[in-house]
Amino acid sequence: MEVILLERVAKLGQMGEVVRVKDGFARNFLLPKGKALRATKDNKARFETMKVQLEARNLELKNEASKVGAKLAGTEVVLVRQAGETGQLYGSVSTRDIADALTAAGFSVGRQQVVLNHPIKTIGLHVVPVLLHPEVEVTVKANVARSAEEAVRQSRGEDLSVVRDDEDEDEAFEPAETEAEAEETEEA
Repeated sequence: MEVILLERVAKLGQMGEVVRVKDGFARNFLLPKGKALRATKDNKARFETMKVQLEARNLELKNEASKVGAKLAGTEVVLVRQAGETGQLYGSVSTRDIADALTAAGFSVGRQQVVLNHPIKTIGLHVVPVLLHPEVEVTVKANVARSAEEAVRQSRGEDLSVVRDDEDEDEAFEPAETEAEAEETEEA
C-alpha cells in the first residue's frame, strides 16, 4: 500500500514522501496514529493544502522537544533491583521501569519513547536512548544496583559485578604495611 507520510518516521522516510509499506503496517500503525494518509489523488491534494500547517506544527514540537532534551540529557536514574552475587538480575529492567523513574524525576516521558533493544539484565551503569521527537534523541543513564549505597559506589566508577575474595584484599594490604614499618625503622 502506498501512503503519504505526515511526519518523519524512522527507517521509512521524511514528511511528505510517498512510500510503499505493507498493508498491515499501514492499517494497524501508520493510519490509526495519524502518521500517514493513503496515497490517493484526493489525499495528495489534501496534503498539499495541509503541508504548511504540518511543517509549522512539526517545527514547534521539535523545538519543544529540544528544550526538554537539553534538560533531560545526561540524567541518571537509580533503579534498585534484586541480583545475585555475579550481578545478574533476578528479573529485568524494562522501558516501563525507566520511563517511571524519569517521570518520578520530574520529566514527562512515555515508555514508547525509551529505546531498549534488549531488557537490562545486569547491574551497572547503562546508557539508554530516549526518543523525544522523531528528530530529537537524548541519552540518559540507568544506574541499576542492589541498593542505594551500591548505586552511589557505581556512580563513582566502581565495578560491582565482579565477585571479590576477602583473602585477596587482605594480601593486597600486607606489602603496604611492611613498607610503612620499614620506613619507620629507618627513621628511628
